[in-house]
Amino acid sequence: MPAHRPTLAHVAEAAGVSLSTASLAFSASGPIAEKTRSKVLAAAQDLGYRGPNPLGRQLRSGRSGIVGVVIGDQLRRSFRDPVSVQVLDGLASTLGSLGLGVLLIPGAPSEEGKRVVDPLVESAAMDVAILIWGVHAEDPTLTALRRRGVPVVIGEGRHVPDVPLVGIDDRAGTAELARHITGLGHERVAVVTLPFGTHRRSGDVTGAVPDEVDWTPTRHRLQGLADAGLDPVTVWEAEASLVEHGKEAALALLSPARHPGPATRPTAIIAQSDLLAAGAILGARELGLRVPEDVSVAGFDGLDLPWLGTDRLTTVRQPLAEKGAALGRAVAGLLAGDPPEAVHLPVTLEVGTTTGPAPA
Repeated sequence: MPAHRPTLAHVAEAAGVSLSTASLAFSASGPIAEKTRSKVLAAAQDLGYRGPNPLGRQLRSGRSGIVGVVIGDQLRRSFRDPVSVQVLDGLASTLGSLGLGVLLIPGAPSEEGKRVVDPLVESAAMDVAILIWGVHAEDPTLTALRRRGVPVVIGEGRHVPDVPLVGIDDRAGTAELARHITGLGHERVAVVTLPFGTHRRSGDVTGAVPDEVDWTPTRHRLQGLADAGLDPVTVWEAEASLVEHGKEAALALLSPARHPGPATRPTAIIAQSDLLAAGAILGARELGLRVPEDVSVAGFDGLDLPWLGTDRLTTVRQPLAEKGAALGRAVAGLLAGDPPEAVHLPVTLEVGTTTGPAPA
């Protein structure tokens, strides 16, 4: 065995084959007998040779083996959200089985109200980019990727011609949830939304027009309410899909200062995520209100929230890991030269213990 690090040439010599034959044995391509391939691989194992240099392979193929995943938010906030974690888990597992690595790209902070492109989008080596939470109107990140010639897959966003899209039927799912709430007799329904766009703010946005909302999940779920004929008494935009923002919203929407008596107080809150809904439950209880006797609360996502105790959140379950896997399959299709297609995954209403009849 050579004293220095073994190379493919050492393997070829030990196996008694040419260097090109040894290379074919590792690439699993070209005309080579299985007996010869086995002999080469056995020689490699004896020598401790682990395979061709991946950098050299990348240079020869013209590919980096990396998929850029544009999160569009701070990583520390994204990793507090089980929705992001489960989607990324399904995505990473699928890409890993294809021999592809993942580069996570956070969102760049806005400057004076203008969206900024993260430097990694402009310079990092990647074979495909995934805009995992969709694109915005006149999105500079999409523009930068197209300028570089990087193929793009869009998750949960507005349609872009010739770009694969993976989404969920959240508009119809929200409409079904709204019909469940109104079917229980609720007429004063407040809504806690996901962010409207790349800005980060919390507050009352009652009267906002869904078509003017720049983030697709938020817009679809507001449209779903309208489809069901539900006109919220109040719409509150949350800064992020986190428990503390749901609690902040409930404390404001249900506060005695805002509603001195139960006659005007909302009897139900529909939140656009389960974490926001969980926070709303905590806020309602802090105000001394019972869920669902005094106020019903519903969410969206289908997360497992054991810390809610015996409560089971009424929610719309989306296939989070499958969404990530579908994004990975869309990447594989792009790399294989398949025509782009749109995939829309179904969602399911799950009625729990946090919604009940409107108080008399």
